[in-house]
Amino acid sequence: MADLDTADTADVLDALRSRWRHTLHRIRGTDAPDPTPYADNLLARWSEPQRRYHTLDHLTAVLDHVDVLETYAADPDLVRLAAWFHDAVYLPDRSENEERSARLAERALPEAGVSPTATAEVARLVRLTITHAPSDDDPNGQVLCDADLAILAAPPAAYAAYTAAVREEYAFVPPDAFREGRAAVLRQLLGLPRLFHTPYGAAQWEATARWNVRGELDLLST
Repeated sequence: MADLDTADTADVLDALRSRWRHTLHRIRGTDAPDPTPYADNLLARWSEPQRRYHTLDHLTAVLDHVDVLETYAADPDLVRLAAWFHDAVYLPDRSENEERSARLAERALPEAGVSPTATAEVARLVRLTITHAPSDDDPNGQVLCDADLAILAAPPAAYAAYTAAVREEYAFVPPDAFREGRAAVLRQLLGLPRLFHTPYGAAQWEATARWNVRGELDLLST
């Protein structure tokens, strides 16, 4: 969000608050606690200064991709809530971000009026982003994972911006160590039988994503 002026940022925040409010209202009705404080807490987390890729832009993009894929989900609004929480806790030098994000959902959602069953599903989905490996009978998980990884199928300029932002988030890692670690992540992705699990993702994103990932791996190798 650093490239946006104050007015643009305010518009983004207002749009995200509206999306949060409408999602919560559909899940729990309009007589529950005011959803705005919960939105503001999450938006503050997504705006933290250590973030370069896992920002409000990423949150917006994941929500947009959930909208594209919603017909494949069993409960798209629970997937939307999971998108809000999936990187709500994010420190680049920590390995337990997803678990901490899931625990945040488990604390915040009941306070916001979300049922225990729905809360448990949101937390499960957040934890699934550790592996991005949903089962064949997990449509909610497939939609969230595909939406989160859709950046891999971005056009060349957007993919280059994504990789640059990831490097900025890990600026504390020496270049050789970063190249080695990032290459390992990319090889792991290429080793998966499929990156995308929904029919739309498989048809529209799989080939481009693999081309992008191979290209980045080649650059790191040279």
